[in-house]
Amino acid sequence: MSDQEYLLRMEGIVKVFTGVVALGGVDFKVRRGEVHALMGENGAGKSTLMKCLFGIYHADAGEIFLDGKKVKFHGAKDALDAGVSMIHQELSNVPDRSVQENIWLGREPCRRAGPFLVLDHRKMRKDTIALMASLELDIEPDVSMRSLSVSRQQTCEIARAVSSNAKIIVMDEPTSSISEKEVDNLFKIILDLKARGVSVVYISHKMSEIFRIADSITVMRDGKAVQTRPAGELDEDKLISLMVGRDSSSRFPPLRTEPGPVRLSVEGLTSSDPRSFKDINFDLREGEILGIGGLVGAQRTELVEALFGLRDIASGTIRLGGVPVNIRSSVDAIAHGIGLITEDRRGSGIFPLLSIALNTAIPSLGRYRNFAGMLNRRAIQEEAKRLNEAIRTKTPSMDSQIQFLSGGNQQKVLVSRWLMTLPDILIMDEPTKGIDVGAKYEIYSIMVDLVAKGKSIIMVSSEMPELIAMSHRILVLCAGRHTGTLERDEVTQESVMRLATQFI
Repeated sequence: MSDQEYLLRMEGIVKVFTGVVALGGVDFKVRRGEVHALMGENGAGKSTLMKCLFGIYHADAGEIFLDGKKVKFHGAKDALDAGVSMIHQELSNVPDRSVQENIWLGREPCRRAGPFLVLDHRKMRKDTIALMASLELDIEPDVSMRSLSVSRQQTCEIARAVSSNAKIIVMDEPTSSISEKEVDNLFKIILDLKARGVSVVYISHKMSEIFRIADSITVMRDGKAVQTRPAGELDEDKLISLMVGRDSSSRFPPLRTEPGPVRLSVEGLTSSDPRSFKDINFDLREGEILGIGGLVGAQRTELVEALFGLRDIASGTIRLGGVPVNIRSSVDAIAHGIGLITEDRRGSGIFPLLSIALNTAIPSLGRYRNFAGMLNRRAIQEEAKRLNEAIRTKTPSMDSQIQFLSGGNQQKVLVSRWLMTLPDILIMDEPTKGIDVGAKYEIYSIMVDLVAKGKSIIMVSSEMPELIAMSHRILVLCAGRHTGTLERDEVTQESVMRLATQFI
């Protein structure tokens, strides 16, 4: 195929950040009307390459051709005007504005009012309703973005990208926060875009999605494009091997130890929200990973947030070491040796503008204050460094802002944060969400090491292979009800799904 037959060509793209080579001469080509998956571990350079395309970053060397013409975008507006749109991995909406205002941000329809141009709110609303109908989305144009769930906010970002009538749309982890039904709808949208000749660059760590939707796959590793192949020529093992540069026969480390005595008992736990969980009973043992499974809406996150004091409980008992405890806030939970890594790493986990050291120490700062209330920053730095080195967090220094780390390394910092509080119980809500297979294995290894030392872990996971491989037992919820607990030798995908759909 000649170069003229490609909609997009990126040739020899180089990007260096303070001496670190993020992109080392990358070539990347996309045909018209194809879905081209861009794969690689966190830190491989995928998002950086696409940000160079979209004008967020300026490449230090290399050339970009769109429709055969050389282009150089000085910002996102240039890219949008040229027909390039991007759905970012992190939500980039304006939370206190309406859905319609977010969708048409920077492209608002205007009308004449005498000598002035004013916003045409009627047309904006009409166009939003038409757009949502065309995408089969049931979202009101007038509601604020803040009032929507994360998954529906993500769906609005997809609608905004489609509304721009782009020639090429970059989707960076577009399904990280949406339900299976919404994923199916997204794939219908992508197929419609393909039929109209629109190209899609699709970045995801979810292998099943890639093989379901992609025509071609380019794999990046260490800032370079190592191979481009038709999707039909690859399988999951081959793809993982290309991504990590090693054999993929073992995706999960073995659970080396057997659980000990009961550490946490939950009896009849019922949320104060009648739409949430009710009458939940389970035990958590020393040295155990207790998996929590269920479909979207099963109230898994709501349950673990209640255990951490973030949600009100109407009734029920929580016992630690056989002694009843009241956990009404996160402060109570931490005092009782419980830590929580939340599902939404960007929204409720990290503090993007703060250093890695401070992100690690946030819940432990009281231990580092002197009599005058001043922080002992040297002690914070030393302890943060020790903990992050122990779990192999890759970072230039403890002073670096956490926002510049890959997703997998951000997750490791969050693990270090809770290790600093010396917890007995660590709750991990979707612990490997949005991170690559190599970083996943490292997180799994940390979990195995923690339970081998007697710590207890509660893990919420929507990935069935992860849930089965990394749990000693699995508690299954459906519509806020506890439908069963499976011992390790009882667990199959079928047995989990049977319990997860018991009330549906």
